[in-house]
Amino acid sequence: MQITRSSIDTQKGPGDWFTGDVYIDPVAAPAGTSTVAAALVHFAPGARTAWHTHPHGQTIFVTEGVGLCQREGGPVEVIRPGDRVFFEPEENHWHGAVPGRLMVHIAMQQADESGSPVTWGRHVSDEEYDAAPVDSG
Repeated sequence: MQITRSSIDTQKGPGDWFTGDVYIDPVAAPAGTSTVAAALVHFAPGARTAWHTHPHGQTIFVTEGVGLCQREGGPVEVIRPGDRVFFEPEENHWHGAVPGRLMVHIAMQQADESGSPVTWGRHVSDEEYDAAPVDSG
């Protein structure tokens, strides 16, 4: 058993990966033969990821607020606390907060053989984001 005390500061999400203010707290990091990582990701109202894929897929679990997610070619979906979303391996997608609410989720993914858990793409346009359902309550 290993206990890791909270010793890592919250990190600001890089502008290449996110639109708006996003903060990341590591939850689990690959160790030994494990390639699984997890992070608690805090999205300010209106903040969102860029389009991206994961070699082995990604699961997000919403813990607070109201969010949005979309897979390429699909509708924008509203997500709330307790909702779990699985994005298939290499499925292009994005996720973030609705305009008037924050959203926090745990993101879990597995790295590939090179150690990479994600491939980032272009930013989600305002037009794509604004196509979201208006029910943000």
